Amino acid sequence: MKTIKFILILLSAFFPALLFAQDSSMQHMPGTWTLEQCIAYAKKNNIQISKLRLNASAAEEDLKASKAAVLPNLSGTISQSLVNRKNSNLVVGGFQTNANVSSSYGLNSSIPVYNGGYLKNDIKSKQLALQSSNLSVQETENDITLSITQAYLNILLAGENITYLKEVLATSQSQLKQGQQRFDAGSISRKDLVQLEAQAATDQFNLVNANNNYRLNIVTLKQLLQLPSSYTFKISVPDTIIVQQAFEPLDEAQRTAQSVRPEIKNGELGIQLAETELDKIKASVKPTVSVGAGLATGYSGNESYKYFPQLNNNFYQSLGLTLGIPIYSRRINRTNIARSKIQIKQATLSLLNTKTFLDQQVEQAYINLQNVLAQYAAAKEQLRANEESYNITNAELQFGAVNILELQLQKNLYIQALQSYTQAKYTAVLYNKIYSFYTGVPVTL
Repeated sequence: MKTIKFILILLSAFFPALLFAQDSSMQHMPGTWTLEQCIAYAKKNNIQISKLRLNASAAEEDLKASKAAVLPNLSGTISQSLVNRKNSNLVVGGFQTNANVSSSYGLNSSIPVYNGGYLKNDIKSKQLALQSSNLSVQETENDITLSITQAYLNILLAGENITYLKEVLATSQSQLKQGQQRFDAGSISRKDLVQLEAQAATDQFNLVNANNNYRLNIVTLKQLLQLPSSYTFKISVPDTIIVQQAFEPLDEAQRTAQSVRPEIKNGELGIQLAETELDKIKASVKPTVSVGAGLATGYSGNESYKYFPQLNNNFYQSLGLTLGIPIYSRRINRTNIARSKIQIKQATLSLLNTKTFLDQQVEQAYINLQNVLAQYAAAKEQLRANEESYNITNAELQFGAVNILELQLQKNLYIQALQSYTQAKYTAVLYNKIYSFYTGVPVTL
């Protein structure tokens, strides 16, 4: 029992600390999130983007090491040894044990003088690899920006659906209340009252589904942002959502996208990197020249001189020039050169494929935008007509000019038109953002 009590005391002490740590980590979070804040947070904290940034940091370290390779190196050696052996004694005969202590000290350095341009091209290669790593970060940031934009707009769409479904439900409940009064007065049949009850129940069901859809969209955006499931997440609702009708012509958008998109720049770097690797491989078949120098001294216990005089007497310096000439590599160099040329062609085809795919993406976004703007205009007119017809039918019901069935039919047409309009509006906003984003325009609301 004492052990259990002790554990409970420890848990009660640690839990508040853990909860406080979690709360403190959430303190910097905004109360309500705008789309711009969501995108900025994801770019800073997304795990995949963070891993790519670490790759860029590793590439930067490789570049530093490559630049340092042109500098002279320096190494030092120190050795201490004790040798115990038997030597013959000519005076008394036999052998006697003789222990000898010796030391040696040295400094060595070398510097490359000529290597066929390998080190210069290696530095260039590492610079290109670093640029490519940074562009890969931008590519992933672009992908997650579009995903977050779509998820954010889905939440706004779901929220607007909830708003108008609440209004629809309020109207149904008001009609049901009036229908109950008219039924009690004997002016409508039980069948008409039941139809009003069914309509109110249907509208209540639709509202519940809309609320569930809203919560699911919130979860989707939280997962994209990689926020804790326990975190209460709210988004900021703009005062107005404007559908932009004007947009850049397709040919101009494609040209702009080809000049600003990171995947195109990364593809161009891929060709440069492959060409640089070829230059490095060609350098390996050329002679190399390096200069080496060394300083060394030593001490032996068998000598009659003392320690420091021995170090001075044994001190020597060396300076040498080394020439390396590749003669035969069993076709390894020729094979590497041929493979490197193939890689250049592959990188060229990869860039061509990327450019073609980007043009197709921009064209598809352009077509989608045109189509949805046409749908938006039609849905807007459809909503206006159905709303007016529904209001007229609802007024006529008060005077008994129409029956409940006609009202329900007109109401369903109005709800469908409202849903179509809302869907078309947010889809138009989304495709407009996507189309503009391809040309380098930041996503904002």
